[in-house]
Amino acid sequence: MKKINNCEKKVLVTGASRGIGKSIATVLADEGYCVYVCARNKEQLQHLTENTKISEYIVCDLLNNDDLSALLSHSFDILINNAGDYVYSSVENTTDNSIKRLLTLNVEAPYRLIRGVVPYMKKQQWGRIVNIGSISGVVGEANASLYSMTKASLNGLTKALALELAQYGITVNTINPGWVDTELAQEAVEDSDFSYQEEIDMIPQRRFIRPEEIAHLVKYMVSEEAKGMTGQSVSLCAGLSVG
Repeated sequence: MKKINNCEKKVLVTGASRGIGKSIATVLADEGYCVYVCARNKEQLQHLTENTKISEYIVCDLLNNDDLSALLSHSFDILINNAGDYVYSSVENTTDNSIKRLLTLNVEAPYRLIRGVVPYMKKQQWGRIVNIGSISGVVGEANASLYSMTKASLNGLTKALALELAQYGITVNTINPGWVDTELAQEAVEDSDFSYQEEIDMIPQRRFIRPEEIAHLVKYMVSEEAKGMTGQSVSLCAGLSVG
């Protein structure tokens, strides 16, 4: 592992081995934050830390209680809850295993991570929490009701925690991306009833969001300039949420 750089703010980005999480971690590291990345794939995490300014990686499966507890042995000023999973299935065909996995990874893990970092943030009288939700949690998605439910929960969590933590200088916000140009999105399209072009045709801007767009919005949300922004759920979706 690389030696941690001298920096004032320590950041944890979950699900950071690829896609949105990787982009967020890279942008924040370039900005001078001390970034820890966690995911299940050790090789991808090693490659990421060796080729960027990211400080350290932690191999962690958020479905594993021991891994989650080990992750929380560190103190963080900024938490980016990015890790998550997606299931495309009609409600009657959704398996018990899928229900358990998505509720654990998309809802329970972010909550437990927030619970773990808040005492340190309160002591510091400063903190930033950003949850990566989904446009599917805002407008709904047929045949992805389980995923939509889990992501919608982050919006309620964000509002409640923003009120609870405001007096401690801690902000809590959620970004709800639409279709993002990542491997996960490509896999989701393949599992759906629509082709890639049909998905594009349903997006007002006729394009997928780039991971870097989300990363730069996160960069703003965790900055001092955004200290008055809390309890917000921002849709970054190329127009999907407006019709």
